[in-house]
Amino acid sequence: MKKFVAFFVGAAVVVCLLSLLLLQAECPFFDATRPQPEEPVEEVRDTVKKYGLPIELFNVRYDTLRPRQTLAELLNGFGFTARQVYDLTTQCPDSIFDARRLRPGQVCALLTEKDSAALPRYLVYEESVKSYVVFDLADGYRARRGANPAEWREGEVAGEVNTSLWVAMQERGASPLLAVQLSHIFGWSVDFFGIQKGDEFRVIYSQEYVNGEPLNNYRILAASFCASDSIVYAIPFVQEGEELFYNIDGNSLEGAFLKAPLDYYRISSRFSNSRFHPVLKRYRAHHGVDYAAPVGTPVYAIGSGKVIAKAYQAGGGGNYVKIRHNSVYVTTYMHLSRFAKGLKVGDAVKQKQVIGYVGSTGISTGPHLDFRVHENGKPINPLTIKSQPKKPVSEGNMAAFALLRDSLVTRLKGIALCDSVAADSLSMQKDILSRE
Repeated sequence: MKKFVAFFVGAAVVVCLLSLLLLQAECPFFDATRPQPEEPVEEVRDTVKKYGLPIELFNVRYDTLRPRQTLAELLNGFGFTARQVYDLTTQCPDSIFDARRLRPGQVCALLTEKDSAALPRYLVYEESVKSYVVFDLADGYRARRGANPAEWREGEVAGEVNTSLWVAMQERGASPLLAVQLSHIFGWSVDFFGIQKGDEFRVIYSQEYVNGEPLNNYRILAASFCASDSIVYAIPFVQEGEELFYNIDGNSLEGAFLKAPLDYYRISSRFSNSRFHPVLKRYRAHHGVDYAAPVGTPVYAIGSGKVIAKAYQAGGGGNYVKIRHNSVYVTTYMHLSRFAKGLKVGDAVKQKQVIGYVGSTGISTGPHLDFRVHENGKPINPLTIKSQPKKPVSEGNMAAFALLRDSLVTRLKGIALCDSVAADSLSMQKDILSRE
């Protein structure tokens, strides 16, 4: 009997296997050798973050601070009560958020939960395009500062000067702010008031971007300026923890005195022993150089020194400042509209420190700076004053400097004058200026 049962079970198994094989032959979709469709996998998306928060999890409402609008008025528009505004501003230390520094155009964002209650969760104050403050409304208005990711991108520009370096930069589609930086770097070796048509410049620079948007922040990585068949190179190099620009021989471009006490504007009157005075209508000595510039243009000390006079001269120089730099040189800055805040006699000032602003006080036909230099008590032509350079590259650093110099000079020479920044760069720069 047991043998019969075993035979019967075995026969049944064989029949089942044969049936399965026949079914596969007739129905290809049962083919076990064919790859079977995979189970659908749910796509995993990266969380989009802004202000360091998963922004897609919230409803976001933005508002911009208008002129003469208070923070309370802006927050009232978000539904904040007077008490909530008070708590928010008083519980946060000034080091994180100072309501007194609000400016028109700054943006606030309110993040609310994505549900029927729509409870406010965070308030964000965009301090600038680079930084912001986040208030956690569910945690006692606890605040934290944050910064948007920034990057620096390199660029190049070269061209000829036809009218001014400022205009030349604009013609190349580059920011004229690069011209300002070049005037600072070459201020001891190039007379930007004496630029001639056909002078050439080449610049390697980097520009800061935040969230892919360009800012008006630039760094000069290397530059050259060709004037009167003479080329001056500016090579940045760090020595003794300080980065300075050096010429091709390793001598510092930064002298003891600036070539001019303000960023380049035209010379309206030069040093003379006999000049016809436009107001007094007679010939008299003019032992200075007049720089025509808009009212409010910053005026710099051309070198480090001590303020020995700050006063008003009704019958002549108007508001003026006098600085003694050493036992030999004294400089005077006249016709100022106002003095730098807090400046007083006896103050020590540094080179390039703002001491006042261009004006037209005293006897003057228009806004300008009358700049004078005395050497050992005698007036000299400010345009001929000699600058004493800072320490050159040391012998121990010369090999490293030469390696960097040769690389940068080769790059500068490779920038063709016909190359220009992309055509849309100019409109981009205008957009940046309009936003800032």
